[in-house]
Amino acid sequence: MGEASDVALLLTRLALGGVMIAHGWNHWRGGGGITGTAGWFGGLGLTRPRLQAWLSVLTELGAGALLLVGLLTAPACAAVLSVTLVAGLLAHRPHGFFVFKEGYEYVLVLGVLAVAMGAWGPGEYALDEALGIAVTGWAGAGAVLGLGVVSTAGLLAAFWRPLPSAPDQQTT
Repeated sequence: MGEASDVALLLTRLALGGVMIAHGWNHWRGGGGITGTAGWFGGLGLTRPRLQAWLSVLTELGAGALLLVGLLTAPACAAVLSVTLVAGLLAHRPHGFFVFKEGYEYVLVLGVLAVAMGAWGPGEYALDEALGIAVTGWAGAGAVLGLGVVSTAGLLAAFWRPLPSAPDQQTT
């Protein structure tokens, strides 16, 4: 890869990592903090919502930090994919596509970017490259996709219980 591509990968990694750190920080310290995040997660049908809130914070902050330095890029991207899959499936899918209607547009872009980064690898300006442990190509994309989907499925199987539907209101 050339220098321009490596700078582009660095910028992409920094942006994705920064977004994840900001999101994790917001779940932890923003608005309602952990209590508010837990309440929101409980409203999505996740059991043990306080645990889910902390797991979300740790996953987002951890994946974001790893992406910033380019360390363990594929697992970090898998964490991003898993977070976006859970958010997309539970919170955003019912609202349709567009983000301005609370739809899944935004999390879809972040998830696809995470898989693409798995294929591209972290770039020259990353600890993975310096340590000789970068995973790229189909192996990187496959690792991100596999780990992300399996993690999401495991979390949903263990902790998600669909909320009962509201009964239809009948008028008489």
